[in-house]
Amino acid sequence: MVADLGDSAAGADGGPVRHIPVLLPEVLNSLQPETGKTILDGTFGAGGYASAILQGGADVIALDRDPNAIAAGQALVAASGGRLTLIHAQFSELARHAPEGGLDGVVLDIGVSSMQIDEADRGFSFQRRGPLDMRMSSHGVSAADVVNRAKVGDLIRIFGFLGEEPQSGRIARAIEKRRVETPFETTRDLAGLIEVVTPRKAKDKIHPATRVFQALRIFVNNELGELAEALFAAERALKPGGRLSVVTFHSLEDRIVKKFFQDRAGKASGSRHLPIMHERPATFAPVGKAMIAASEDESSRNPRARSAKLRVGERTHAPAEAADMSIFDLPDLASLSKLGG
Repeated sequence: MVADLGDSAAGADGGPVRHIPVLLPEVLNSLQPETGKTILDGTFGAGGYASAILQGGADVIALDRDPNAIAAGQALVAASGGRLTLIHAQFSELARHAPEGGLDGVVLDIGVSSMQIDEADRGFSFQRRGPLDMRMSSHGVSAADVVNRAKVGDLIRIFGFLGEEPQSGRIARAIEKRRVETPFETTRDLAGLIEVVTPRKAKDKIHPATRVFQALRIFVNNELGELAEALFAAERALKPGGRLSVVTFHSLEDRIVKKFFQDRAGKASGSRHLPIMHERPATFAPVGKAMIAASEDESSRNPRARSAKLRVGERTHAPAEAADMSIFDLPDLASLSKLGG
């Protein structure tokens, strides 16, 4: 199940919610920022984590793929006295921006930001009429390209896997029928069709378009692939003793982070049905509980925190391993390049 897909308050893909850093005390406790440390914030957003890390005394290198977030963050850069470096880049590229001696910490807050949801012209929210876009970096293939050009079978797989939408087949076939006559251009075009095809029942807690919008957003921005690449990059960039702290908001993301830390725990390689070939040294050691969830108090104050999960690992002295995407068991969804744009 996809966790916390309520309406606008949850900040899924529905409506506005004021940006509040999730699990902030727990993240800071895991990173232990202090003078002399350099910590990379791979998902700068509104600067919530970066600001708190700076207050703790550490220097911060922050990345964001959204040019709007980079522009909005310049005031914090100016106020930091040279301790914040803000870079327009995807977090999968974080190793390129690490200092030569390595990083003391990396924090990743995965998912769409409330600022992006609030901007109607970005096309993330079905409750705000705007172009069917959803691109975090504002370039490349848009959600409209996917909806209007992808094969029905690919749409079914995208909605089914990335959105865990039980009505993926019905919705995809309705999209195919409608786009022949009138292409999808706005968020309301798509949400309106879904509302007709899968009308909301009285007992439903989420809008019928929520899962499809989530799936399109994840697909358009290659969010799962980016997360996997970012984990490998952090493994290369962290110095021994450095911490990797990752906050996720639904099961697909959390599963990737969980599998990564399990794979890097130094278990023997090979099948359990065959003799052990060799022992692998651990590249990450667990820190505290395997998973930390938001408290009831935080969830009541910040609905976005209801589904949040934090996982933390500490880098060992073992050399970084090869970036093997097969450990995540991700499906081979349709290539964006096949859709044009």
